[in-house]
Amino acid sequence: MRSFFSRASTLAAILFGLVGGIGIYTFMYANGVAYLKDDPRACANCHIMWDEYDGWTKGSHKAVATCNDCHAPHSSLPAKLFVKGLNGWNHSVAFTTGRFPDPIRITSMNRRVTESACRYCHDELTHAIDPAPAGRGRLECIRCHSTVGHE
Repeated sequence: MRSFFSRASTLAAILFGLVGGIGIYTFMYANGVAYLKDDPRACANCHIMWDEYDGWTKGSHKAVATCNDCHAPHSSLPAKLFVKGLNGWNHSVAFTTGRFPDPIRITSMNRRVTESACRYCHDELTHAIDPAPAGRGRLECIRCHSTVGHE
């Protein structure tokens, strides 16, 4: 019986080491540490994002906002880390498999996050325009200002 547990624990340790090693190698190869920071150059690590990065460098928000200011929640650190982690996972899968729209499109979740970021930074202005005519719903900033940040 001891022999079985000894072999099982050895096998578990080998599998854990193998999966952990592959994970660490992949994280280092993909420059994963860059994604933990707020450096916009990290967003351009994938060639599909070069146009967005280039647009940001020429855009009106370059002096006041990085990618995370517009594409990560301001509500709390756990919310920011969750969205960054989820987007990182989704982006890595999409770019590794080649399954992504070209040109790249914003998801409905990221659209809500970006809309919230607009309202966070431009609260005084958005508060003044929020009361919409009856039956029309709330105005969305990025409906009219979709190129802001990526001119």
